[in-house]
Amino acid sequence: MAEVLVYVDHVDGAVRKPTLELLTLARRIGEPVAVALGAGAADTAATLAEHGAVRVLTADAPEFAEYLVVPKVDALQAAHEAVSPAAVLVPSSAEGKEIAARLAVRIGSGIITDAVDLEAGDEGPVATQSVFAASFTTKSRVSRGTPVITVKPNSAAVEAAPAAGAVEALSVSFSEEATGTRIVSRTPRESTGRPELTEAAIVVSGGRGVNGAENFAVIEALADSLGAAVGASRAAVDAGWYPHTNQVGQTGKSVSPQLYIASGISGAIQHRAGMQTSKTIVAINKDAEAPIFELVDYGVVGDLFDVVPQLTEEVRTRKG
Repeated sequence: MAEVLVYVDHVDGAVRKPTLELLTLARRIGEPVAVALGAGAADTAATLAEHGAVRVLTADAPEFAEYLVVPKVDALQAAHEAVSPAAVLVPSSAEGKEIAARLAVRIGSGIITDAVDLEAGDEGPVATQSVFAASFTTKSRVSRGTPVITVKPNSAAVEAAPAAGAVEALSVSFSEEATGTRIVSRTPRESTGRPELTEAAIVVSGGRGVNGAENFAVIEALADSLGAAVGASRAAVDAGWYPHTNQVGQTGKSVSPQLYIASGISGAIQHRAGMQTSKTIVAINKDAEAPIFELVDYGVVGDLFDVVPQLTEEVRTRKG
């Protein structure tokens, strides 16, 4: 069976969930070969093997931490040359998409970004995408070279599938461009204790109807009761009520959780483009004619300040 390269997103050896989802998808089209780079790369092997990686290629060098993106592209290109894979899968983060695009240019291949599903085809992997502000679903495949595909988080369930996970050192020769952009400082992001927005299984978002930064505590309370991430519409962000890093929409982040709860959000196309692929959508809005109700699975017509606290209390009661 052909091998499939999977780029590993990890933090000091702790593998992030989107990579485990990629391993599930990779097994549909071949045998996953994981590529882990940087500090703690070797520590990822046990987790990757548990989720289907037959081999784990590792490399660590100062360049991965000290310079932006290109050293990782050099390493992934080296892995591609060593393995000759049927496809290369990369998490669809901002960095992941840049790595994938640069790799595709180098190896003369086509690229598909933001796939939400993947299946084997007679002429290579077939990717499903949600396009044109989530108004259409397309299926496509790369027609030249090794398919390079980035996949959105929450596109597949994480499935355990124990494999050998043999660790092998990856030899990497860095290009001249690798040291072109140095990282001069890092500032740790303050942890809220909530899941990362783009990776969360549940997202609770607030919009213009929240009517003030201080009122987002209502949204946060519901999110915390569900173990969810907090999102915000562009209107709420532009008003300064919530950070831009939490904006969901065409000019913010795209999310595809199992459950998306929109509170006080009218449902403008800009917002819908960032959340329309959510598996189940619930809207709470006092305007029965709000566009958001056109795409929801469940809608509640009512004042969010009445509905959301009751929902939060019910969730807490059921969780004991």
